Amino acid sequence: MPRPHGLSINSAPSDKSEDSEPLIENDEVPPVCCSARLNLAFLMFLGFTVVYGLRVNLSVAMVAMVNNTDSKPAQNHSVIYACPLPPGSENSSDTFQQPDGVPQYPWDSETQGWLLGAFFFGYLCTQIPGGYLSGHYGGTIFMGLGVLGTAVLTLLTPLAAQMGSYWLFALRALEGFGEGVTFPAMMSMWARWAPPLERSRLMTLSGSGGNFGAFVSLPLTGFICQTLGWPAVFYFCGGAGCLWAVFWFIFVYDDPRTHRRISKEERDYIIKSIGSQGTGHGWSVPLLPMLLSAPLWAIIVTQMCSNWSYYTLLTSLPTYMNNIMHFDLKSNGFLSALPYLGAWLCSTLSGVVADSLIERKVFSVTTVRKLFTLSGLLPAAALLVAVSYAGCSHILTITCLTLSSTIGGITASGVFINQIDIAPRYAGFLLGITNTFGTIPGIVAPIATGYFTEDHTLAGWRKVFWVAAGINVGGALIYAMLGSGKIQPWANTEEERDEAERDRSRSITT
Repeated sequence: MPRPHGLSINSAPSDKSEDSEPLIENDEVPPVCCSARLNLAFLMFLGFTVVYGLRVNLSVAMVAMVNNTDSKPAQNHSVIYACPLPPGSENSSDTFQQPDGVPQYPWDSETQGWLLGAFFFGYLCTQIPGGYLSGHYGGTIFMGLGVLGTAVLTLLTPLAAQMGSYWLFALRALEGFGEGVTFPAMMSMWARWAPPLERSRLMTLSGSGGNFGAFVSLPLTGFICQTLGWPAVFYFCGGAGCLWAVFWFIFVYDDPRTHRRISKEERDYIIKSIGSQGTGHGWSVPLLPMLLSAPLWAIIVTQMCSNWSYYTLLTSLPTYMNNIMHFDLKSNGFLSALPYLGAWLCSTLSGVVADSLIERKVFSVTTVRKLFTLSGLLPAAALLVAVSYAGCSHILTITCLTLSSTIGGITASGVFINQIDIAPRYAGFLLGITNTFGTIPGIVAPIATGYFTEDHTLAGWRKVFWVAAGINVGGALIYAMLGSGKIQPWANTEEERDEAERDRSRSITT
C-alpha cells in the first residue's frame, strides 16, 4: 500500500515500499540550530534532568538518613563484611555522621527497599491518564505541572521522614503520581513537533536529561549530605524544579501552529513533514486493536525487561557501593553516577546515528529500532553478569557497571521511542501504557534486591545482577521477533484511510 500523503513529505523510510523522493529538499529544511524545536528539546532535557534528580536523590540520601545498615545486629557477634574495609576504617561505624540536629532513622534493608520503591506505586497510576489527556489537550500543561507538583512535594521530604516511614512512603508515592505524566506528555508533544527524519535525535536529546539528571544528582547529593546534611538535598532539588517550571510555562507551546516566536519556514516545514498525524487524537482511541497489536506488546514487554536492570541500578547501586564496596558517601555518589554519564552520551549519539541511517535509507525504521535495541540490551546483560563475578575488585566493578549502562543507552533510539513510529497520533497514550507496565520493575526490583541482599553478601548481590541480566536477554529476544517500525493500520486517520482506499482502487483499475 502506498504511503499516505499525510506522511509523504520528508518522511522516514517505509518498511512496505521503496521511498519516493522527499518533497522537501535538504536545502529547504530550516536549520536545527536556534530553532523552536531545538529549544523545546533543550527545555525538555533540563526538565528531565530535574525529574531524575527528584527521583534518585533518596537513593544516595538514604545512606545518610539511616543510622545503620542493619538496625538489629546479632548480639555478641562481630560484623562480617562481604569485602574488606579500606585501611584504617576497620573500627569505624557504618553510620555517616550528620551535622548537629540532623536526624537519622533505624530502617532495615527491607524498609529501605519499600521506601525506594514507593515512588513507582504512584508513578504507574498516572501514566495512561496523562498520555490520554496530553494526546487530546497537548502536553505542555501536564509536563509543567507534573514537574512542579513533584518539586513542591520534594520540599516536604524531611518533614515526612520525621513523621515516620509510612508518611515518607506516602509522600514518595504522591511524588510519583505527579511525575507519572511527564514522559507521556513529552511523547505527545513530539508527535506534533518532531519531523520524522529528526525524531531520533530530538527525542533522545530531550529524554537523555534523565541520565544526565542521575549523573549530576548522585554525586551532588553525596556532597550535600556530608557537608550540609541530608535534608538540604531535598530543598535544593525541590527549588530547582520550581525554577524550571517558570521557564517552561513562559517559553513552551503545545503546537508549532500556536507558537508565537517560531519562524514561518520552520512552522511550515514541521506541519508539512508530520502531516495529519501531528494532530490530537480526540476523545476516542482504538483500544481493542491496540490490545491485539503484537508490535505494541513487543514494546511493553521489552521496556519492562530493560527497566528491571535500569531501576535496579538507579535505586540500589548506592547501597551496593556502600555495603559491599565500602566507598565513603562522596565517592559513593560520584561512582554511582558514572554509569549515567556514559548512558547520557551514548543515548544522545545514538539518536544522531539512527536518524542518519534512516535518512540515507541504509536501513528501514524497523531494522534501525531492532538493531539499536539488541545492541543495547545484549552486551549490557553480559556486563552485568561480569559485575556479579568481579568480587571485591573496585576497578573491575566500576568498569563493568559503567560500560553496561553506557551501552544500554543505545536502546534510547530503539524500543524507547518506538511508540511514535507505530502510531504517531496516539504516541503519548501508547507511552502511557508501555510506561505503566515498564514501571512495575521500579516497584518490584528494589524490593527484590532488599530480599536478595538481606545478609549483605556477595552471593546475594550476584543473584541481583544475574536476574537483571537474564531479564534483559529475554526482552531483547521478544523485540527481535515482534518489534516493528511500521505505522499500524489502526493508527491511520480517516483522511489517510480514504487516501489509501483511493490508491488501492486506482491500482485495481490500472
